This record gives sequence, C-alpha cells and structure tokens, in this order.
Amino acid sequence: MTGPPLIEALRVIVGERHCLTDAALRASHETDWTRRFHGIALAVVRPGSVEEIAAVLRACADAGVGVVPQGGNTGFVGGSVPRGGEVVLSLLRLDEVGEVDADAGEVTVGAGAVLATAQARARSAGWDVGVDLGARDSATIGGMVATNAGGIRVLRHGPMRRQLLGFEAVLPDGRVLRRLPGMSKDNTGYDLAGLLAGSEGTLAVITRVRLRLVPRLAQRSVAVIGFADVATAVVAAGRLRRELGSLLALELFTDEGLELVVRHAAAAPPFADRRPAYLLVEAGSDDADPTDALAAMLERLAVDESCVALATDPGGRERLWQLRERHTEAVGAEGVPHKLDVSVPLARYAELVERAPGVASEACPGARTIVYGHVGDGNLHVNVLGPDPDDDTVDDAVLALVVELGGSVAAEHGIGVSKVGWLVRDRGADTVAAMRALKDAWDPAGIMNPGVLFAPRSIA
Repeated sequence: MTGPPLIEALRVIVGERHCLTDAALRASHETDWTRRFHGIALAVVRPGSVEEIAAVLRACADAGVGVVPQGGNTGFVGGSVPRGGEVVLSLLRLDEVGEVDADAGEVTVGAGAVLATAQARARSAGWDVGVDLGARDSATIGGMVATNAGGIRVLRHGPMRRQLLGFEAVLPDGRVLRRLPGMSKDNTGYDLAGLLAGSEGTLAVITRVRLRLVPRLAQRSVAVIGFADVATAVVAAGRLRRELGSLLALELFTDEGLELVVRHAAAAPPFADRRPAYLLVEAGSDDADPTDALAAMLERLAVDESCVALATDPGGRERLWQLRERHTEAVGAEGVPHKLDVSVPLARYAELVERAPGVASEACPGARTIVYGHVGDGNLHVNVLGPDPDDDTVDDAVLALVVELGGSVAAEHGIGVSKVGWLVRDRGADTVAAMRALKDAWDPAGIMNPGVLFAPRSIA
C-alpha cells in the first residue's frame, strides 16, 4: 500500500482536514528555517492523539514509507523536513500542558507545546523550565527533547536530557512506551528517556514528557561588556564562571553580528564605543538583588566602564538580550546561511572564533562569517553567508577545523542530514556501529526519519 491507498488510510485515521496533500498546504512543512533543506512529502498528517500516531506509524510501516516527525520546524540541519516521498508527522496538535505539581516542581507537557507556553504555566506556579532559547515562541518541547536542546541556561541547568523525569513515545510498529510521571530517582533498567533525548526522531515518536522544573528567580541583572578581542573575552568568561555564583547565562557575539542586528532589528548598540567582541552576562537570585555582585565582578575584571551596559529592569534586560537573540533573524535577512552548530573545549574556543572566518573564506572566497554562541559551554554558532545553499565545501572546511580542535560537529541542533558524513569522523566507527545497532533494534524497518543521523538505507 503506497501512494493513494496509504493517503486514504491516513485520512481515515486523522480525518481529511488533518491529512494535507495539497502542495500549498504542505509547503511550510517541507522547508526548514534556514531555507537550505527541503523536500516533497507524500502527505503531512496532524494526529491529535497517541492512538492516532500509533495507527499512522503502523500504516506507514505496512506501506514501507518513511516518517518524518516534526515539531516547530525550527531546526538548522534538515532533520525535520522530508527528503522526498516520506510522510511528515506533525506533533503540533499534541500541545497540552498539564497542571504543575507545585510541591515537586514537575509538569507533564505534550510534544507539540511550544516552550513559551510551558514556561508560562511553570512560572504561574512559581517555577520555571530549565532550558530557554530564542525560538521559545515556536520551538516545541518534543523537538527540543529530540535534539537535546541546550540554549542559554545550559551552564546553570543543563540541556533537555537533564530536565526529563518521564516520557511517552510510540515505536515504529505502533507500540507505546510510557513512563509517566517518572521520578527523580529511578534506576529500574535502562534510561530510555535519556536515549530518546538527542535521537532526532530516528527511534520513536515522542508524544509527552515529564519535566523537572527549576526555581523561578525573582531577581535578575544583565550586562553587555565590550572587549578588545575575543581571547580577552573568553578569559573573562572563564573567571565569571568560577567567581560569580549567581551566573545564569554567558553569551558571546562579535561586532560583525551586532552590526547586522542593528541594521535588521532596529536595535541600538549597547554603548557608543563599539568593540570587536562582546559578552552578555546574566546573573540571578531568588532573594538578594544580584546587581551588586555582578558589578563587583566587573570591577575585578577591570573592564572599561564606557564599554559596559547594565540593566536590572525587565525592559532594559530585554533590550540587551535582543542584541544576542536576534542574531539568527538578522543573519537570515542577509541571505540563505550555512549554519554550523559546533562545540570545542573552552581552551580552544577563542581559536575557533578567530580562525573560522578565514577557513570559510579560503573555502569560498568572498564568504561572510558571523559567529555567536554560548561561551559558557563551548558552543559556537558559525553562520556563513555567500556559498550556494547546495555547496557543502565551506561546511566541510569549518567542521574539519572543529575536529582538529578536538570539538564536536553537533552541539545542540543535531546531525540531521547536513552532517551525516561527519558522524564517523567525529565519534569513530565503533561508536557509530553501536548507535546503528540501537537504531536497528528500535526501528528494524528503517521508517523513522530515514537519512537523518545515519547514511540512508532502503526501507525494508
């Protein structure tokens, strides 16, 4: 059963209005945020329950058709869009956010709920979600778990894997795995939730998760600091991590990126004296105002006061954060970027920032490279404008540099389809063989997100 018979079966399962076959209706599901990766889906289905998801997977398995799980479609590596002929399984209707257990600090969230909705529910009960990122209004919880998203608070609370207490997921044959609500101490067998985090939709379809929440900090202060060079900024970041106990976030960007944000987002520079490199620092506390401690730390760093912007009020903090969070939008406004999400040991971070533009220009003369990232955990987003979207030459050059520096070619967005050829070089053949064995055990027919993470095989 392929083509029209499968589509008819899918219509019966989810209802005609939730089985999209018209090209115009499919279009937004077939191209990712970067506009580099796209394909034609056989259909886009929008199930409204776990039972419907199970039925869709069984029908696709019987037909030998691949399935691409999709949340907010905010990824950068092509992992959430079809390669050609698959069924896109949209999770957006599974958007329920349960009541917060105010005593335990836990909540059960549907895979299709966006981060901002989960944050609002948690904050209304005096808690917060441990992971935060700029795409909070469109990134879904299920997609964040599937990519093990890190975001801007990872140095304080860790990535999505550390927030998971329990999960519900549907296997490719329609069986449902469920461990809800889950417990902080649960050593009964393998950590399947931890395995699903970062699996990029290649093992099962995540439908619900139980999140461990974190205390909501009532007092926060944000500073943007200018530095003469990246190396000095990275050294300062190391001292901030060691000496500022209230540190929540630590971000780096350069003047090239700031210029784009000023141009495309109508933002104002943080101070008149522009510098080559900037750190954004956020400190937080549940009781005492962290401003004094942050200011004292800046004195110890001996930074030039004319190159510091400090904000304690909500509006001021938001304006400073926009200088960092609107980089993605500003880069996209300049063209179709090659976005490379990588990490290196902190000792090599400045070297990566400084060498990446030259490596990109050598691979593609005239290329423009904009970098920014989470300096607190070694994660850098390398954005290259200029190369043809289908030309991977500059990607390979930058990723080769990352491997040379002892880093990882995928920090928080995953391998997707864009970095499949680098998996063995990064992790080694034996490790990848072990990963393949897990994939084959969970998805023997190979229908789950074929071509993502591993080189594609024919579907059984």
